[in-house]
Amino acid sequence: MRAPMFGIPAWAVGFAVISHGMAYAQNVGVDNTAHAGSNTPAFNFHGQSTFIGQGAAPFRSPYEGENSLDPDGEARETWTVTLAAGLRLAEGSELYVNPELFQGFGLSSTHGVAGFVNGEAQKGGTEAPVGYIARLFFRQTFGFGGEQEDVKDEFNQLGGKRDISRATVTVGKLSVTDLFDDNTYAHDPRTTFFNWSLWEAGGFDYAADLKGYTYGIALDFNRKDWALRFGYFLVPVKSNVEKLDWDIFARGQYVAELEQRYNLFSQPGKLRWLGWLSRANAGNYDESLALSESTGADPNDTIVETRHTRTKFGFVIGAEQSLSDTLGIFARLSWSDGRSEIMSFTDIDSSASIGLRLKGEAWGRPNDVIGIGGAINAISEPHREWIGAGGLGLLIGDGKLNYSEERIFETYYMLPLCDPVSLTLDYQFIDNPGYNADRGPVSVFAARLHGQF
Repeated sequence: MRAPMFGIPAWAVGFAVISHGMAYAQNVGVDNTAHAGSNTPAFNFHGQSTFIGQGAAPFRSPYEGENSLDPDGEARETWTVTLAAGLRLAEGSELYVNPELFQGFGLSSTHGVAGFVNGEAQKGGTEAPVGYIARLFFRQTFGFGGEQEDVKDEFNQLGGKRDISRATVTVGKLSVTDLFDDNTYAHDPRTTFFNWSLWEAGGFDYAADLKGYTYGIALDFNRKDWALRFGYFLVPVKSNVEKLDWDIFARGQYVAELEQRYNLFSQPGKLRWLGWLSRANAGNYDESLALSESTGADPNDTIVETRHTRTKFGFVIGAEQSLSDTLGIFARLSWSDGRSEIMSFTDIDSSASIGLRLKGEAWGRPNDVIGIGGAINAISEPHREWIGAGGLGLLIGDGKLNYSEERIFETYYMLPLCDPVSLTLDYQFIDNPGYNADRGPVSVFAARLHGQF
């Protein structure tokens, strides 16, 4: 069993940043309004730190491969600190930057489970804190007049008022999921579910580098009852690498989403229909297997030989519904064609998830939160045959495969400790990890300490 690499100095620095940031925000007394008498801030400053310690119990494993989850049990940790600064350049024009530090490892260096168990874990990992710019983007909002709404001052959002009817252009470095497939109850692994196929649609291979970010441009048309969004984003130069492909419009990912808002029995709800299409330098599973069988070469080598510009597409259908002031439910269904390599996210071609979030008012703790969710993940027949022949995916690959759908259950309890720090205890049960019925099931336990100002 691997020992946990708890980065206590880094962890302590992270929460020192949060506490000092709160003191600054509350006590510095700087006038950041755009002009005298205005309630519109000219800038804002926020920060967060998230520490996750996670352990997997030993489980049944008659064999294992290069990308397998360690069957002997292990404990690992991840830690992030993010600063978020926003600047209002002119009316409707805003600039945001997020410098970030990351340290730690996912279980088995983020391998072994397609619906991976830590949403903060990056592919690979690092012993020492590594700094980078997570986001750097410009946002321009064009108001169409009429009714307005209040805008809360928060991460990457300057407070004030804006027209409900508006168009917004966003361009720069960010995450595709900042703009698409949002969900009130399952979208941020720093505050909601940990599992990749619960906080995001598992079959949505959204464009990203190894840290989860990319460059792109998006246009959002918003009305009171609906929103329509379009985006173009850079894909990696090949599957699962850091470098992005700057051959703009020859390759890249196109995303479109329609969001409908409604009230059911006086409670708000949303439906989302998302479609995506990627043009990327990707290999084909059937071609790779045919070449491997005819030459005797390793499928991990033949997949490289089949790479050229290919088109891949998929969809996400998402829903969220408030049932009361304390209870809400959500569901997602996602699918991709599954013929060519997954470029960025994880080894899932189709996924269905459902869950709920319950606040603790009924037991006298209104700020506590319980989350319960489940997901079923699958891969296409060409994909499973390629993995079974010894192929290594982004996260999975046991050397051989007795295929079955990956089934995941997760529950968490979030307990506020003191403003703004919370502690979350989490449990996940994964049946058929890596789609392999010969291995598992496995239980994963975690604790998350999160602070934000």
